[in-house]
Formats: sequence, structure tokens, C-alpha cells
Amino acid sequence: MDRKVYELQSEICKALAHPVRMEITDLLQKKELCFTEILKQTGGIKSGLSQHLSIMVEKGILRSRKDSRCHYFSLSSKKVAKACGLLKEVLV
Repeated sequence: MDRKVYELQSEICKALAHPVRMEITDLLQKKELCFTEILKQTGGIKSGLSQHLSIMVEKGILRSRKDSRCHYFSLSSKKVAKACGLLKEVLV
């Protein structure tokens, strides 16, 4: 396989390598959520959550859209949630 694919795969794994980011992936597997809803469900700190979401958007794991009252986030692909779910199954 082309080395570039391994490098990209490594970058995605690094971007997911935090418990909060894995939780965000799990939360977003069914529907997009507003920043404030993600904050409420993760119990995190606003600035910390913002950083996590920015990293995930930058790496292409999440998509974001803004409307007049909220910033929404969704998974860029359902396969991301599937991959994280498979890893969780291995661990359990």
C-alpha cells in the first residue's frame, strides 16, 4: 500500500487519540449536535471542547455548520463511528 495512506491513517488516529474526542465521535454517530449540547453531554470546559472540535474538523473527521444561533457538528462519514465502535468492541 502507498506510504501516504499509512501517513494519513496515522494522522486520523492521532486526531482521535483523546477520550473526549472518542466520546464526541460516539455522540455524533446518530445526528448532528449543537456545540452547547455536546458541551452539556461531555461535561467539558468550553475552551477545551472548542479545541477538540477544531482538531477534528481540521483533520476531516467532523463537518461543521453555523446558523444564527448555534454551531453544529456532524461526522464527515459514518465509517468513522463504525471504526471507533469496532475498536471499542475489541476492548470490551
